[in-house]
Amino acid sequence: MAQNLFGKLFHGGNSYWLTRFAILRLLGFVYAVAFLIAAQQLVPLDGEHGLTPANHFFERVQAHFGSRSAAALQLPSLFWFGISDRGLSIFAWVGFVLSLLVLGGYANAILLAILWAMYMSIIHVGQIWYGYGWETQLLETGFLSIFLCPLLDGRPFPKCRPPLLVIWLFRWLGFRIMIGAGLIKLRGDPCWRDLTCLYYHYETQPIPSPISWYLHFAPHWFHKFGTAWNHFVELVVPWFSFGPRHARHVAGILLVSFQIILIISGNLSFLNYVTIIPFLACFDDTFLRRVLPRPIVKRAERAAQESEPSHINNIIAIGLSLLVAYLSIAPVANLISERQMMNTSFDRLSLVNTYGAFGTVGKERDEIIFEGTDDAIITGDTKWKEYEFKAKPGDPNRRPPFVAPYQPRIDWQIWFAAMASPAEYPWTLHFVWRLLHNDPGTLSLLANNPFPVRPPHYIRARLYRYRFAPPGDPAWWKREPIGEWLPAFSIDDEQFRRILTAMDWLD
Repeated sequence: MAQNLFGKLFHGGNSYWLTRFAILRLLGFVYAVAFLIAAQQLVPLDGEHGLTPANHFFERVQAHFGSRSAAALQLPSLFWFGISDRGLSIFAWVGFVLSLLVLGGYANAILLAILWAMYMSIIHVGQIWYGYGWETQLLETGFLSIFLCPLLDGRPFPKCRPPLLVIWLFRWLGFRIMIGAGLIKLRGDPCWRDLTCLYYHYETQPIPSPISWYLHFAPHWFHKFGTAWNHFVELVVPWFSFGPRHARHVAGILLVSFQIILIISGNLSFLNYVTIIPFLACFDDTFLRRVLPRPIVKRAERAAQESEPSHINNIIAIGLSLLVAYLSIAPVANLISERQMMNTSFDRLSLVNTYGAFGTVGKERDEIIFEGTDDAIITGDTKWKEYEFKAKPGDPNRRPPFVAPYQPRIDWQIWFAAMASPAEYPWTLHFVWRLLHNDPGTLSLLANNPFPVRPPHYIRARLYRYRFAPPGDPAWWKREPIGEWLPAFSIDDEQFRRILTAMDWLD
């Protein structure tokens, strides 16, 4: 029996050449998107003059842990060796170029380890802007992918067979993602249990798309069916990813198609794209050869015929499996806990994590609208001009965008801030200060600058209640004012300057 087990271990990977090819190509795409986002947004968000400067953050972390080395152990990042705006930008663009190599078909363990370490460095310097579950999910996915490849051979179809155990570890990752998402819903908002959450979700999700508008006005029976289908796919289907071949293939089709539906229905960054990656491990070459181009299938068949099992790679895969099994203890305990946490890491390198999404669904959508005026004195007749963001709702007549897998990170954070107070999101004060100076970096995060000639004299933030405009209305949104979110501030406001000085944000 043991001989048969090891025979499957050493030879079973010969059926997954196309699986490895598909996993690595999609991983390269997701990495490329993630590094592109960092290249365009990391400096204005976390640079020396960013909204939450990373060098100040590192100083606080170092003070908390007592030394630079202790801080680096707790928060691993290559930026402990030095950080600058130029360095952040070059670093992100290098990651983007290396990701394109993987997308183009050239990947080995060394290249994937470099990309993993680089992106972990960005996450650990990114602070609140990188506090999303798909960031650690990309790290875990990227880490497993290192062991899917030979050390040096970077060809799309190298001599080394895909290790079967690593394929199983991808299935284990996909299983935890879906089960975690399903359980957090059943334990969270009651609307998931009475099947009404989708009455609200399409309208209140972080960044709706045009399709979200159409789905929002679908019949209630459609929403209830969609919620029930969500529970089925997240809580039942993942179990079959460990089953016999045909059951795995059906499970893979359902899991991948579910993510494609989510991609169409909203703008959830690259979450759904990175989630598809482990589901590809449900398929073997007998399935993928029917859907991939014939020249690629031919190369995979030739590689399978010419390959030999690598005992070293399989021994490494056994060691990796033991490590993942040990690190899975805390995430599994979290899954079965009544106090389940979502999107949580239990080790410093985020190797094995717990996931989940939308445990609570908002029933109403509030939006913060930042406004400026160049009037020296505010009166009842003061004209305020609105700042428009790249993706989040603002102008009621503007069509919701398609932006995913790209993520405008400040838009997401303002979605969270609208459900809280300014005290919980102090970076918004620094944001106002930057707008009062027409800071080019900050303005690069926005869709417009209503004060192109000279900076405004005052900036304020108002809170509005947004609802999708009903069918037949020429607008996309209807909105009504709720009240003040931030009072009007100017650069001459001494109290405002004292607050910024206390936060070490005043230049």
